[in-house]
Amino acid sequence: MGLAGYTTFGVGGAARFFVEAKTEADVRAAVVWAAEGGVRLFLLGGGSNLLVPDEGFNGLVLHMGIAGIEVDGAGVFDVGAGESWDGFVLKVIGTGCAGIECLTGIPGSVGGTPVQNVGAYGQEVAETIVSVRAFDRRSGEFVELTNGDCCFRYRESIFNTTERNRYIVTRVRFALRPDGTPCIKYADLQRRFAAHASPTLAQVAEAVREIRLSKGMLIVPGDADSRSAGSFFKNPIVARDVLTRIAAVGKLAADEIPHWPIADGRVKISAAWLLEQAGFVKGYGSGSVRISSRHTLALTNRGGANFADVGALQEEIVAGVEAKFGVRLEREPVVMAA
Repeated sequence: MGLAGYTTFGVGGAARFFVEAKTEADVRAAVVWAAEGGVRLFLLGGGSNLLVPDEGFNGLVLHMGIAGIEVDGAGVFDVGAGESWDGFVLKVIGTGCAGIECLTGIPGSVGGTPVQNVGAYGQEVAETIVSVRAFDRRSGEFVELTNGDCCFRYRESIFNTTERNRYIVTRVRFALRPDGTPCIKYADLQRRFAAHASPTLAQVAEAVREIRLSKGMLIVPGDADSRSAGSFFKNPIVARDVLTRIAAVGKLAADEIPHWPIADGRVKISAAWLLEQAGFVKGYGSGSVRISSRHTLALTNRGGANFADVGALQEEIVAGVEAKFGVRLEREPVVMAA
């Protein structure tokens, strides 16, 4: 089964074995089959944050297809991991519940959101997740993990750090705010609604989609800028003295560098700013993989790209930024090990 079509970047080879899980019983059966046969297992969701090697995957790819959205009437939604994330966000907005309206337009499935602690425009899923139901490959049982159990941090959780590959998320429970007001903490949204005292959830969501579209971060058929894995590099979190050093390199005041304070005294610096200052601007590149013409952080498949092409541009950017600022950027998308 070819895997390129299951990802938003559109590169990669085939899986030796492939199965789609529609139920939790399917998940358990796939895990048992792989374990008994000594076959490697990879969980595939919406493919929006995934890069597949050209040689594909020599194992079993388990595609998550568990559907269903259950609502308890008080803003609590129990959602199957295979549900479309953006479809779920739009459904929530339609019920008048606030909490994830700024996360509209993000591709992928619901099950992937707690893994990366998906966030954008002033919101993170960690703010609304009550619990995560998952299959524990260690115990062979389904478990319920609380928000605290998940240890959410910026773009991190136990699912992609300390317990990577242990859990397979099957359902996620969210607590949203009935009749809540929308979040307009993000600067672009504040400017958009400066003269609007009380925008609706739908208006804020539409504004977010327009902003994402302007940056090539909304999937539109035929738009090469949207053939990407979203933001390719994480915003680096560094000690404050590193910010001072970076400012000195650019002969700037620290406040002139886009950054945000972190609770532990460190700061998060804009990766996009670092790329631009190092010469990696919008449209950079000459081959089939280039930086988006509308968003500095997105590497895009302009057609006919392969995994090696992505890796070459990634390494060029990482080396260039590190040479200029002494900061080594981390890739955000996951790479499926061949």
